[in-house]
Amino acid sequence: MKRLAQIRGDFKSALRRLDEALKDAKTDLEVDGAIQRFEFTFELIWKLLRLFLEDQGIICRTPKACLKEAYRIGVIDDEVTWLNILDDRNMSVHIYDKETSRKIFKRVKTKYIKEFKKVFEKVGK
Repeated sequence: MKRLAQIRGDFKSALRRLDEALKDAKTDLEVDGAIQRFEFTFELIWKLLRLFLEDQGIICRTPKACLKEAYRIGVIDDEVTWLNILDDRNMSVHIYDKETSRKIFKRVKTKYIKEFKKVFEKVGK
């Protein structure tokens, strides 16, 4: 339970910092920094989901498995969007071109940040 509380706090902080980065990013360097915050925030949300699900008696070992289980029990509303978030997170680690990074940045800013906040409302208490 202590680990769950720690991850909740870490995620809340990471989410706030991601939101801030998304609002302020204008230069390539700032966009790259926001994408890194997205990667970090995603790592925390899937770990938070894993611990939350364990408390419900559900064991999952990978991000994809945890997302699917969270969808199954209603913590996540839109499974397709979350699988896209996972795909973009995996792709963002290997981005070498500006066009791809800008597309991911736009999705994080317009859609993914909202999904993070919705899920946190359900598991962040």
